[in-house]
Parts: sequence; C-alpha cells; structure tokens
Amino acid sequence: MKPPPFEYHAPRSVAEAMEVLAAAGPEGKVLAGGQSLIPLLNMRLVAPGHLVDVNRLTELDTVEAEPGGVRVGALARHARVERSAGAAAAQPLLRQALRLVAHPVIRNRGTVVGSLVHADPAAELPAVLALLGGSVRLARPGAVRDVPAAGFFTGPLESAAEPGELAVSAFFPALGPRCGTAFHEVARRHGDYALAGVAALVSLDDGLRVTAARAVCVSAGPVPVVVDVTGHVAGTSPAVVSGAAVSGAAGTGTSGAGAFADGWAAAARAVAGRVEPEDDIHASAAYRRHLTCVLAERALREAAASAADDVGTRR
Repeated sequence: MKPPPFEYHAPRSVAEAMEVLAAAGPEGKVLAGGQSLIPLLNMRLVAPGHLVDVNRLTELDTVEAEPGGVRVGALARHARVERSAGAAAAQPLLRQALRLVAHPVIRNRGTVVGSLVHADPAAELPAVLALLGGSVRLARPGAVRDVPAAGFFTGPLESAAEPGELAVSAFFPALGPRCGTAFHEVARRHGDYALAGVAALVSLDDGLRVTAARAVCVSAGPVPVVVDVTGHVAGTSPAVVSGAAVSGAAGTGTSGAGAFADGWAAAARAVAGRVEPEDDIHASAAYRRHLTCVLAERALREAAASAADDVGTRR
C-alpha cells in the first residue's frame, strides 16, 4: 500500500510549523508519532495535500509535572509519559491508561497529544482527558486557546482542532487528596483496541465516605462517555480504612461493606445505561454494554480502594 501524493514540510520551529499549517488550511495534516496517520494514509482513507512533520520541534517534547497537574507536549511519546515518575505521582491514571495502549513498540513512537487529536472513541487517552476534565492547547499564528475536554471531542475521529491549528500540549489535572483511580478494559487480543473499557475516579473524606465518583467509557459511543455516579454511593462508608472493606468484600465484619457492594453495583448499572455502543464484526452492542457494566463496577471498586489507601497513608 502506498499513500496518496502530498507535499512534505519539515519546519524547524513551532512558529514555522504554524505558518505552514495556516497556509495549508484543510489540506494540512500534522505528523508526530504517525501511529494512526500513516496507516490511514497507506489505506488512502485520508489524502492531505500537505504533511507537516513536527518531529524536529524538540521544544514540544516535554513532560512537566507540577502540583496542579501534568502538561504533556505534542512530541512526548507514550513511553516517556508512562515512565515519568513525576507524571505518575501527580496523576496515576495516566500510567494506568498508557500501560493498556497497544504494544511497547507503538508506545515508543506514538504521542499522547496525537492520540487526543485523533479522537478515537476506542482509545484510552481521550477517555482519561475527559474523566479528569483536562484540556488541549491549540495554537495558530497570533492566537492560542485551551479547549476543555468536554468540548474537544466532537465525534468519532473528530476534535475541536480547526484547520491551520497546531495542538501544542495537553493538560491533565492532578489527583486530589483522598482520591483513587483505576482503568480496566477487555480486548480480543493483547494490544487490540478494547471491546469495552472503563476508567474510574473516586473521592473519599477522612471517614471513608464517598464524596464523588465518576466513570468514563471507551468503545461505547461516538465520544468518551463520562457518567457521574456519586448519587448511588455518596455518604456510604465502612467503619475501617481498608481496601477490602471499601470493595465490599465478604467477611470484613463491617456493617457498611454490604451497602458499598450494593452501591457499586447500582453505579455500574447506571454507567451501562448511559452508553450507546453499536454492533460490529467484533461484538454486539448488548455484549459491549454487559462488559461496560462489569468493568465499571470493577474500576469503581478499585478506585475506591486506592482512595482508602491514600486516606490510610495520610493518617
């Protein structure tokens, strides 16, 4: 397979890249990791007139972890972010998600920001950005804007990035105190896109009472689906700090454990009720919805246990 003809550009600065993209307009495509773009080119599913290779723009190869969150530059590879101790400390969901992305050889080349702009509803990183309420920074000559995740993903393989704009970075807010995260998915083979996947974020107070619980689903609709399930579990609390009690495991001897178990199951059903999967050659919509329910309960329980562990370490 060969790509359609295009004019190749290799800018030496971000300013030059923005100028080339602005001139190219709708005919311009950015090449960073290329793990999604190159197959699309070879299968002739896209045919840009101009390909703008940003791999020489080393100022975009950054991972900046700070108390408020993690800012990832447009050239930071999946593997670099996955291995960043600072990024994992500020927002552990990033590492949890990146370990599920394809295979190491792809993570060595693919970029976090590129995955976000590609906006595949089956991909892990758009779901992470949506769950955390992060943002993507877009730039063009003379203008920069930060687009919140809620408005960035507009449809399958469609984002708010306009022709002529360059996505220069993405921001993932830090994990707050007494919070926990988890990401679970099911794929036909290791490294495949998930048939269904769920990431969860749970917050507790010092008494282990749930104050917030949210989940986001992949492969369940045209964009990442974020569901707030706080109402199903808010205020429920076992009497002791332990992951087993929070997960509602049998035999804890804790009066609140059963309530937690019922709450997580109800929350998972609420998540599954919000998704809109479709039948395809890989799975039926009903099966994807069933998987979403199972994975949602698993992810919510694990996120709550992680949050409880955080409470315990702070006491």
